[in-house]
Amino acid sequence: NLVLCSKGIPQTMATLVLEAFLDEAGCKLVFYLHRVARGVSLSTTCLLSGFQAFKLCPSISRWMDLHIRSSKCIVLCCFLCWVLHLVVNIDIVRYITGPVNSKNKTMDKIYQYCSSPKQGRLLFSVTAVLYTVTDGLCLALMVWSSGSMVLVLHRHKQRVQHIRSRRLSPRTSHETRATHIILILVSMFVSFHALAGILSYWITQIHNPSQWLRSISVLVASGFPT
Repeated sequence: NLVLCSKGIPQTMATLVLEAFLDEAGCKLVFYLHRVARGVSLSTTCLLSGFQAFKLCPSISRWMDLHIRSSKCIVLCCFLCWVLHLVVNIDIVRYITGPVNSKNKTMDKIYQYCSSPKQGRLLFSVTAVLYTVTDGLCLALMVWSSGSMVLVLHRHKQRVQHIRSRRLSPRTSHETRATHIILILVSMFVSFHALAGILSYWITQIHNPSQWLRSISVLVASGFPT
C-alpha cells in the first residue's frame, strides 16, 4: 500500500498537469517513503518465501528448528529490513531537491513532478551497483526458495501417487495447485522487478525521457504490489 500510494498518487496528479503540487519537503518525503517501501516489500517477500521453503524442507527445518522459532525469526527479520532500508535510503533526502524547475539546466527532469541534481559518473555507478546487487540477491533468493518448494512438492506428489491412483476422483492434487501458485508468484515477482529495474536505469540514461516512458515505468513498478 505504501509503494502504491507514494508513487501512484503523485504520478496521477502529475499526469493531470498539476504543476508544483509538492514542495521540496514533500518531494523528499514521497521519494524516501517510496524507496523504503519498495526495498522492504522486496526484502520481506523474499524472506517470507525463504522461511516457507525452510519449513517445507524436513532436513533444513529440523536443522534450524524453525517449527519453534519461525514466528520470532520472521518478526525480527522484518523489523531489521525496515531499519536497514530506512538507513540505506537516507541519501535520497540529499539529492531530491524539489519541484521541477525548467530554467535550471543543472537539474534532471526525470521525475516529472520533482527534480534532482545531476550526479557524477562515479557516484551514479556506485549507487547503480549497490541497488543492482541488493535487488539481484533478493531475486536470486526468491527463485531459489520457490524452486526448492516446487521440487519438494514434486517429490511428495510422486511418493503418494500410488495412494491417490486408487481414488476415482480426478481432482487436481494439492501439490499441483500449490506448485502452480508458487510458479505464478515467482514469475510475476521476477519479471515485474527485473523490468522495473531496466526501465529505471533506461530513464536515468536518457536526457529528457518522455512522459509515456515514465508512466510505463511507474505502471510496471506498481505491478507486483498491486
